[in-house]
Parts: sequence; C-alpha cells; structure tokens
Amino acid sequence: MKNTKVMTEGAIFAAIFALIAFLTVFLPILGSILLWILPVPFIVYTVRNGWKAGLMLWVVASFVSFTIGGVVLILSAIIFGSSGIVVGELYRRKKSAFTVLFGGSLAYISNLILYFILSIVVLDLHPIKVIQELMRDSVQTAESMLLAIGQDPGKQLEPLIDFIDRLMFLAPSLIITTGVFFALFVQVIAYAILKRIGEKVAPFKPFREWAFPKSFLWYYLVTSIFILVGLEEGTALYMVMWNLFPLLEIAMTIQGLAVIMFYCHAKGFNKSIPIGIIIVTLIAPFLLYIYRILGIIDLGFELRKRIKNSN
Repeated sequence: MKNTKVMTEGAIFAAIFALIAFLTVFLPILGSILLWILPVPFIVYTVRNGWKAGLMLWVVASFVSFTIGGVVLILSAIIFGSSGIVVGELYRRKKSAFTVLFGGSLAYISNLILYFILSIVVLDLHPIKVIQELMRDSVQTAESMLLAIGQDPGKQLEPLIDFIDRLMFLAPSLIITTGVFFALFVQVIAYAILKRIGEKVAPFKPFREWAFPKSFLWYYLVTSIFILVGLEEGTALYMVMWNLFPLLEIAMTIQGLAVIMFYCHAKGFNKSIPIGIIIVTLIAPFLLYIYRILGIIDLGFELRKRIKNSN
C-alpha cells in the first residue's frame, strides 16, 4: 500500500516537473520565474521518501521530459533533478541550513561544469564566447548612442571592454557564483514550501549573524596585493587570483551588509530600515564598497562584538 502511494506520488511529481520544464523552455518570460522552482518537486519528494525514491523520480521525470520536449527537457531533468535530490536528502537527514546550501551549491556547480563541457564537445558551442559576443554587441550599441549625443565613448566603455576580454579567464568564478546563488534562492523557496506542507527543516540563521571565517580576510588581502602588483596574463597564478578576487569581494560585501543588519537590530530600529537599505543599495551600487570595508573591519576587529558590548 505504501509503495503504491509512493509510486503514485512519484508519477504526479514527474508530471508536474515535466510541465514546469516545458513552460520554462517554451515560454521564456514565464520561464524566467518558473526556473527557480524546477528542483522543488525533487526536493519535496526526496524529503518525504528518501534518495532512492528520488532517483526513481529522476528516471521517470527524465523519460517524460524527453518524450515531451526531447534533449532540451531531458537536460533540465538531469541538472535540476540531481540537484534537487541532493538538497532533499540533506533536508531529510536534518542537516543545518548552511550544510544544505553547501551540498546544493556543489551539485549545481557540478551540473554547470557538465553543461559547459557538453556545450563545447557535443554542440560545438562555447558558452563564454557566446556571452562575450552578446556583450560586445551591447557595447557597440552603447558606443553608437554615445557618439550620437556627442560624447566620447572610449573612456566610459573601456572598463567594460576590459571586463569582456577577461571574461574567458573568469569562467570558474562565474560558474561558482552562479551555482551558489542559484542554490541559495532555490533553498529559500523550498524552505517556504516545505514549511507550508508541514515538513520540519532547519532554517537559516538570521542574516545579521552570517559570518565568514577570519582566514577569508588574509586570502582577500593576499589576493588584492597580487592584483595590484600585476600578474602576467594567461599564467596559472593569473587565473587563480582573478577568479579568487571577485569571490572574496562578494564574501566581504556580505559580511559588511550583515554588520549593517546587526547594528540595526542592536539599536532596535524599525524593520523597514534594513529593507530600505537593501533597496537603496540596488539603486546605488557604490554602497557595496562601504559594505566591503565594513566586512574587512568586522573580520579583523570583531566589529559586531564591539557593537554588542557597547549596548
């Protein structure tokens, strides 16, 4: 009886996934929203029934997806299904939220690398080169617009052109960043759904308590020195440093923003103020530099501890 129920539930979840995947691929505007819930059927099903049942769902969903949409949909089933099973099994084992995030990130990063390799070997299509071409087309359009209004596009667009040229070396950090952020957003959505249906799963700590190890500060300082001194382009050290640097900058920014949230909480500010700070940051990205500095200070001098003691 139980096996019949599990199989029936699996068939329903497989159909739901195939429908979402179909809409994601063939309705791009709607798909940009539905993309975030593609792994959710696998997460929920695995939490309820375990990884073995999750693998069976994976096989069925892949078959149904291939039948409906061919190779495109079966790739979606492989990538999002495997990642969903990993996250669901970690949740089922009552792991902490950050452990689930780490496992989910590794799963998404592995799948992105697989997709990257398959694109080059099977489709003869290099994803980074495609992105570079699209960005160069955008730069040419911007250059034409600046010339039309009588401005010199050289100095304004030079940093962007340098970034586009360096994009090939930044592929590892782009894959890692994409994998981690996708895992984070999917986990937030999955947590809300699992909690709604009565599953007990570990929540994240409040953002104000997020903190990276102190060793990250030393990594950031060493990497910054190498970047400032300059490295020979194309060398192994050049690639390592230029991929580490943006990742560590993101870490310092998150650390600094957590300090701001901690300060607002310690002073008893209204909850609308932290939300307002995030909205203003989206409008004025230069604030990220301030958060980065605060993150460095917090790692070096335990700024949050001092704020707590001062209260």
